[in-house]
Amino acid sequence: MVQIDIFDTTLRDGEQSAGINLNTSEKIEIARQLERLGATIIEAGFPAASPGDFNAVKRIGNTVKNSIVTGLARSVKGDIDRTWEALKGAEQPHIHIFLATSPIHMEHKLMKTPDQVVDIAVESVRYAKKFFPLVQWSAEDASRSDPEFLAHIIRKVIEAGATTINLPDTVGYATPHEYGTMFKYISENVAGIEKVKLSAHCHNDLGMATANTLAAIENGATQIEGTINGIGERAGNVALEEVAVALHIRKQVYGIETGINLKEIKRTSQLVSQLTGSIIQPNKAVVGKNAFAHESGIHQDGMLKNPLTYEIITPELIGDAKTELVLGKHSGRHAFKDRAIKMGFDLDEEKLNRAFIEFKKLADSKKEIVEDDLFVLLTDQQINEKDTPVYELASVQVQYGTANIPTATASVYHPNGELISEAATGAGSVEAIFNTLERIVEGKVHILDYRVTSIGKGRDALGEAVINMSYEGEPVTGRDVAQDVLEATAKAYLNAVNRQIVKKGHKVEVVIG
Repeated sequence: MVQIDIFDTTLRDGEQSAGINLNTSEKIEIARQLERLGATIIEAGFPAASPGDFNAVKRIGNTVKNSIVTGLARSVKGDIDRTWEALKGAEQPHIHIFLATSPIHMEHKLMKTPDQVVDIAVESVRYAKKFFPLVQWSAEDASRSDPEFLAHIIRKVIEAGATTINLPDTVGYATPHEYGTMFKYISENVAGIEKVKLSAHCHNDLGMATANTLAAIENGATQIEGTINGIGERAGNVALEEVAVALHIRKQVYGIETGINLKEIKRTSQLVSQLTGSIIQPNKAVVGKNAFAHESGIHQDGMLKNPLTYEIITPELIGDAKTELVLGKHSGRHAFKDRAIKMGFDLDEEKLNRAFIEFKKLADSKKEIVEDDLFVLLTDQQINEKDTPVYELASVQVQYGTANIPTATASVYHPNGELISEAATGAGSVEAIFNTLERIVEGKVHILDYRVTSIGKGRDALGEAVINMSYEGEPVTGRDVAQDVLEATAKAYLNAVNRQIVKKGHKVEVVIG
């Protein structure tokens, strides 16, 4: 079978989703999991965007060994230089350069003529080739570009040294037939195209990203780009897990291998969802919680007689075979460590000890500890930096009654070590907490969105709070978990504030395929 490369852009295009704000340790943890998943290439970020992005790309490039790490760059020398500084220590330095090629982008965004765009593309690729052995060039908005011009500029950048050509459906506009036809045209009309990789990058604005990606594969694509859970700007990118499983289940049709470790799909999906705070819709293909649920009586009858009647994908295929009761309050540290290793975690002794302490606290108050609980505890310790939080919750208490005004009292450790206590009222318990913390935290806070979800099942399930806010005018997302959702809410609020305080630099908004 032919094998295609998987280019994962969860950490770059995926992070551009509204409300997603990953710190460096979270990005590194996701990158490690993408490496375990088997991604050929991991796009770690945009080094020129901010000092934080630069640091994340550099650390991921120095950490990941079995996947190629790349960074995004505009077609300017400064971006290329910055990307080289970030990735010169990587196993296989790789750069991803982009430039728009559609008439609407060239005229209204770039304000350049087609000839000028060709010159800029060629010059940037030629310059990047001085440093990088692997240079990917993307024709932003390729699906709305003139085919003849597209073929012309691709010939030129291949001559300049590009090793991969990416043809994005940047705004999710193309139909499967149109997108496949574009790949066929380029394959048949560009001399030397057989010497480079031809990549597909689809957005899901019209709900056709998976179909478009498969159409590209049918017409010559040798690399596909996407994100875990389909996160990304607007309606998101193609969900890589959907394409990987589709190619596996229908391998007799496509004859394609991806190199993806399918049993790591569920864990990867769960990790990305937890760290980004982006909920997976229940009926999401492959990884949604209802993906293997059968409620119809006819379906249930068929499943009992032969699972193949209604189930083309098994939970075991994607690593979703769960052990409900994994540990209890009488479990020892050795059993806890063994379970952590089996779940794919690699914690040092200090972090393992902290995770075990948190596990014991939870086990004292929760009847059953399920795998979802452990996943949250272990992940939080895995990404936990040793630095002391800027603000740390000491306690929170809420007084509420249907005939009384909700009042919250909170005590928080300030960065200078001082314990500050405040109280405030609100229309509800949550607003009372927000108003109280607003009196403690230095800086202007505006809540944009807030939600609480359960981790696992049952009345004693952990609650996860996710808060989108603006702090000092900058958008940021905070999250935390606790058995009490009000405690989780207070922690999530402070988590968001802490993230923004420690964040350095200002991130440049970038839109590409």
